[in-house]
Amino acid sequence: MKNKNVFVAGHGGMVGSAIVKRLQGLHGINLVLVSRTDLDLVNQRSVDDFFKKNAIEQVYLAAAKVGGIWANDTMPAQFIYENLQIASNVIHAAYQNNVSKLLFLGSSCIYPKLAPQPMSEDSLLSGKLEPTNEPYAIAKIAGIKLCESYCRQYGCDFRSVMPTNLYGPNDNFDLENSHVIPALLRKFHDAKVNNSESVTIWGSGSPKREFLHVDDMAAACIHVMNLSKEEYSQCTEEKVSHVNVGTGVDCSILELANKISKVVEYTGDIRFDSSKPDGAPRKLLKVDRLKNMGWESNILLDEGLRDTYQWFLSNMDSLRLK
Repeated sequence: MKNKNVFVAGHGGMVGSAIVKRLQGLHGINLVLVSRTDLDLVNQRSVDDFFKKNAIEQVYLAAAKVGGIWANDTMPAQFIYENLQIASNVIHAAYQNNVSKLLFLGSSCIYPKLAPQPMSEDSLLSGKLEPTNEPYAIAKIAGIKLCESYCRQYGCDFRSVMPTNLYGPNDNFDLENSHVIPALLRKFHDAKVNNSESVTIWGSGSPKREFLHVDDMAAACIHVMNLSKEEYSQCTEEKVSHVNVGTGVDCSILELANKISKVVEYTGDIRFDSSKPDGAPRKLLKVDRLKNMGWESNILLDEGLRDTYQWFLSNMDSLRLK
């Protein structure tokens, strides 16, 4: 039996590399991987040529321009343009070249800032978005609607999963544009090494966030991709086809900071700068739909934080930290 050609877009990133690692252990798969320098997903012609030359049968669309509050707030044009282009180019090329299945990876920031908690899939487009990452969120919403529209008009089997806040190996530990867990791991590590008396964290510490280890995310993606069209459609709705991926459990930024300080073994003070933005007050996903599809997360936050910190320590020399 011929192996399936599976393209993981964004295979060098945190999520893409985790998906690749998991797919490499499976039979019947021929991974098609191409670097950013050899394939610019923002360039439509390059994407079209790539799909024409490779008989791609499945696509995991994990490529995106990502960053934390500061990056989203200061580079909104780049975030909306590049993410819109990536989604449009890959999804349209997949349709034109008869790709049998595509999985688009979105983000929980697609939901309104004040959406009822936990946030269910049908909260989409029910209210105003969090202003600090609105351009990125709009691009991700467009990706979901592209998949839905191509399914409805052309009968494609294109699916969307919406992960909560992800962390783990191959994350970005740059202090200026990383997400909260790698940023805090780095801050506490630097403070420990430098014998700093305190660590200052943006915001009040009161917002609550949900965190999913990237290895769990990869497992969920492959599980959802491998469902039959009938199994997937039975757990979704005609107008709400995407699926939340999370743990169903959250914690405050203060609680997270305390956990990370223990993992790093930092003994100084933890201070919060309430003049800096908090972002949304709470972001917790409702994951009943995913559970009905037969999948639940199994990596606890404490375990995942220890794993991520050990990866950081083992790879510090190659991270080019700023």
